[in-house]
Order: sequence, then structure tokens, then C-alpha cells
Amino acid sequence: MAVIVVGGHSRNVGKTSIVAGLIAAMPEVRWTAMKITQYGHGICSADGAPCDCATPDHSLAVTEEHSREGDTDTSRFLVAGAEQVYWVRTRQGYLAEAMPRVRQILASAANSIVESNSIMRFIRPDLYLAALDPGNEDFKDSARHVLDRADALLLHSGGATAWQDVSLKPVRNRPVFHISPGQWVPGDLVAFVRERLKE
Repeated sequence: MAVIVVGGHSRNVGKTSIVAGLIAAMPEVRWTAMKITQYGHGICSADGAPCDCATPDHSLAVTEEHSREGDTDTSRFLVAGAEQVYWVRTRQGYLAEAMPRVRQILASAANSIVESNSIMRFIRPDLYLAALDPGNEDFKDSARHVLDRADALLLHSGGATAWQDVSLKPVRNRPVFHISPGQWVPGDLVAFVRERLKE
């Protein structure tokens, strides 16, 4: 059993496309996929809709995806070939409450791939891939705090670095795989992941 985590420093850096691409490239791995979303104040974790609730039952939700329409991130994981897919939603800062269920799902899976940075506070995956787009100036604290744990960097090509106060020195010797829209999962990345799964 292996657990792979795909994170990124911001929204819209290709995390979902990378996860779906790895699932599709290695169907023999028998993936269970998971997406973790943490909502800010005023958004309900039960359904992602705006609300002012503060009740415990609205602080988290874990649901299994069944749709193969490909119209949501988790549905894309099923379309790509994952055997099971889960969407974990919590209020910002409440992921710890969902971790017993998350650990149960991961323990029962043949191999898991998780789209999240925040889960890195709670587990030590077999492989952590960090997607970075130097042209996107936003750099989440959750990504900054775990960047040094990245086993490989998935780097968007082109453009000047827009980050301020972000050092890549802790990961300067890690493998780098160049990605771009439409080329989210290059062959050398698939080979790297396959090799690491054998260890």
C-alpha cells in the first residue's frame, strides 16, 4: 500500500489535472483517490454552500463520489480510472476532526492518491509532489510549511518568479518535472512515480 500526495502553492496550478493524469497513466495501481477541501468562514462543509451555521455537524463531511460525468474534480478522478474516490470537506482548521475517517479510507486502499497540502500535517506519505507556478504570486501558508518535504517539484514552464519571501533552497536538489496545461503528466514523471511505488 502506498500513499501519494499532490499539493501545490495555490489554486489553479494543475493539482487536479496531475492527479487525474497519474491515475490514467497507471491504471494497474488500483487507485483510491481523495480530494481535501477546507472552507473559510461562511461556507458550509456539508455541501459547500454559503451559510452561517456553526453546528458540529456542519464542520466536516466525507462523501464517496459516484458520478462519472467528469463535471467535478472528484468525478474526473473516477473517469480517469480510480476505483474509489472521496471528497473530504472541512471548515478551515478542522481537518484533524476528519482524520480518523481519512486514515480508515487510506488503510483500506490498495494505493491512494490525495490532492491536498493540509494532510501533510497529519501523515507521512510515500511520495509528496508539489506543483509550483512561478507566475502565480499567491503562496499558501499550508504549502510553504511543507515545501521542504516535497520529493519532487512539478514546475510550470516560463515566466519570471512572482513570489516574494519564498525560498526554494530547501528543495534545490529534488527532481524537477516541467509541466504545462495539456502536459500535466510527462512521461518522466510517470516513470519516477512508478519507480517510487516499487520501493
